[in-house]
Amino acid sequence: MTEDVQKHSVHTLVFRSLKRTHDMFVSDHAKSIAKDDQSHKLKLGVKLKADYSAVLHMPILKEVKDRVYQQPSSVQDLSYAQTGDDPEYLITGTHAYPSGPGLALTADTKVHRNPSEAGVHSMALALPPSQAKQEAIRTAASVTDIHRHIGGAERASALVRPVISGHLGWVRSIAVEPGNQWFVTGSADRTIKIWDLSSGKLKLSLTGHISTVRGVAVSHRSPYLFSCGEDKQVKCWDLEYNKVIRHYHGHLSAVYGLDLHPTIDVLVTCSRDATARVWDIRTKANAHTLTGHTNTVATVRCQAAEPQIITGSHDSTIRLWDLIAGKTRATLTNHKKSVRSVVLHPQQYTFASGSADNIKQWMFPDGNFIQNLSGHNAIINTLAVNSNGVLVSGADNGTIHLWDWRTGYNFQRIHAAVQPGSLDSESGIFACVFDSSESRLITAEADKTIKVYAEDNMATEESHPVNWKPEILKRKRF
Repeated sequence: MTEDVQKHSVHTLVFRSLKRTHDMFVSDHAKSIAKDDQSHKLKLGVKLKADYSAVLHMPILKEVKDRVYQQPSSVQDLSYAQTGDDPEYLITGTHAYPSGPGLALTADTKVHRNPSEAGVHSMALALPPSQAKQEAIRTAASVTDIHRHIGGAERASALVRPVISGHLGWVRSIAVEPGNQWFVTGSADRTIKIWDLSSGKLKLSLTGHISTVRGVAVSHRSPYLFSCGEDKQVKCWDLEYNKVIRHYHGHLSAVYGLDLHPTIDVLVTCSRDATARVWDIRTKANAHTLTGHTNTVATVRCQAAEPQIITGSHDSTIRLWDLIAGKTRATLTNHKKSVRSVVLHPQQYTFASGSADNIKQWMFPDGNFIQNLSGHNAIINTLAVNSNGVLVSGADNGTIHLWDWRTGYNFQRIHAAVQPGSLDSESGIFACVFDSSESRLITAEADKTIKVYAEDNMATEESHPVNWKPEILKRKRF
């Protein structure tokens, strides 16, 4: 016996289905509760005191005085009123990010904006500094004076120029253009930024990568900028039109570094897929795939003489490559830990490699070992050297060591201070490079800033320990 099945129209069935769905989700238990103004003010006051108490006393510039946000009473109580201050300045909390001078925590600056013109001028990086500028710097206690006062002898000679802010993530790579007018940085915020070298002003931001930008390079032979990142992409940017004109496809994992050959139109990239690839810049052809490393290839460098390509890897080896044959010419196995950086001396036929165990110097063309530079007991991420024989090593713990290339003497140590509001762990040095004049050192750091160090022309022999060697005493300090 079959039961009669009640028939319904399609419209009725659809309506019933919608009603069941509505009844199921009508109570949105995941919806956040309404914001309570009093609780929000209290939370903001506590956060200001906990995170920004060190900078709440800083004055803002007069021209932005009219735009200062009228803080709630709970926050005003946390401000630090100082007797004897200029009444034209208003003591207030500064903008959490970017932490540039003159940026107040206002409704307008809660979102990221480029620094104001006044803020840029206050961050100006003059080279060489005028006598008036030096006198002005001496009127207030500098980072140098503070460190010397508290006994930080290893930091006392560091002349730190104003910090350049603008990235929203770790700054992982840096390159200076040949004309020494501007430099480029790549960051974990997936952007590439171009900065004016003399003023520190942001000139241009390039977007296109979808993950951390790990390497940038500016061509000496054409108006091209090359970049690579953890999104496996290698891009060629035309700086006349500010857009990508070529992609180089082939790597199977994150691309950690790149370098341009100085005399021919060849680009070399290295990757987490344990290979380095040689590209024809114009045709985008993959001329060689350099295989042999057994772990991530972290750094690559090119030179005109043989061997033309040098790679360092997390498998603790360095390989020297024959560019024509695309094969290994020599394998250096002296390091016991990952090799993250390799740098070539600009005038000598030598190079250095940095690892967590120590820094080693080598002689081309066969990679004959010269000497160890021991003492930088940290994971060394980057190396830079200039024509005067100043070797700089930057480490994961925020320390910078300066060495004499010939003797291997560590003549200065710097510990870069993190930005106010940053964690102490955010003090790593990811990249460093000398500008074309070789008188300024630019570092890319984990506190999302770029710092510029200049030679301290005021350093004298009396400021050095008495047991320093005569050839070191002649060296200008940073």
